[in-house]
Amino acid sequence: MNILIADDEIAIRELVGEILAGEGHDVTLAEDGEDALEKFKRTWHEIVFSDIRMPKMNGIELLAAVKEVNANTQFVIMTSHASIDNSIDALKKGAFDYILKPFEDLDIVTDAADRAIANLSGIRRQQYLLNTLARQNQELDHLNKEFREMAIRDGLTGLFNHRYAKERLADEFDRAARFGRDLTVLFMDLDHFKFFNDTHGHQAGDEILQILAGLMTEAIRESDTLARWGGEEFIVIAPETGEEEGCLIAERIRTAVANHHFPNADQQPLGVVSLSIGVASRSEGMEAPDKLLRRADDAVYNAKDRGRNRTIFCRGADQMTEVK
Repeated sequence: MNILIADDEIAIRELVGEILAGEGHDVTLAEDGEDALEKFKRTWHEIVFSDIRMPKMNGIELLAAVKEVNANTQFVIMTSHASIDNSIDALKKGAFDYILKPFEDLDIVTDAADRAIANLSGIRRQQYLLNTLARQNQELDHLNKEFREMAIRDGLTGLFNHRYAKERLADEFDRAARFGRDLTVLFMDLDHFKFFNDTHGHQAGDEILQILAGLMTEAIRESDTLARWGGEEFIVIAPETGEEEGCLIAERIRTAVANHHFPNADQQPLGVVSLSIGVASRSEGMEAPDKLLRRADDAVYNAKDRGRNRTIFCRGADQMTEVK
């Protein structure tokens, strides 16, 4: 243990130094407070024994300076009966202990050092436990975030899942209705996906879905929510977005997919891997998100009836418009 001894009386500091060195400690002697502080800053000491009355810098001032450098340093005041009030003040300011001189028994010095070492060990143990707890809390927080993310993500594509999409749609619909804001939904269905799976196998089909997810993610905006609705169906929730902009997003997605060179795409009925997309925007008086979603879904069926690989905007049951 590194111990610093500060006392302007050479006999005292050498005596204390000899006692503690005899106990196996590494001892540094200082002739006053300034000398002690300089040596403390140069080489960190776990324990400081200091006289309370010294020239240039007294023990109280040295205590404050040492605690600024390292708050855990154990500071033991050496004082006479005449200065006991100052010693109590030092304890209030962070000193660990005090001993009276002249020493009635030399064991008082080693006992004070042993108590300081025990207290320091307790502090280190506490810090270790706190650090361990903090690290475990960070790991737990990280795991909780991963679990939360897994709970809202589709395992195959990494997109948001059906449950999260329903919750997000409900939230965005309520916000749009409350504040009179635009909201548009894109419903997308992968054309002839059963044919692809039957022809090339489900593993190849899964690869198509993963590639598709990446293409769609690149085509949407940061404010949009893209989710796998189920099977080969996908949804985009586009807040603050009206009919025209929603159709532009849909066409950007559709053309990106149709122009991509998917494996075995030339063997599909249309000669490409493609999407049929239905688009619908919230209108005044629309009471629930289900109606908005139903319009987009109806538009998808209309797109399929018209030959697939196209975008249809739905304003109502008999108001279907193909986006060119």
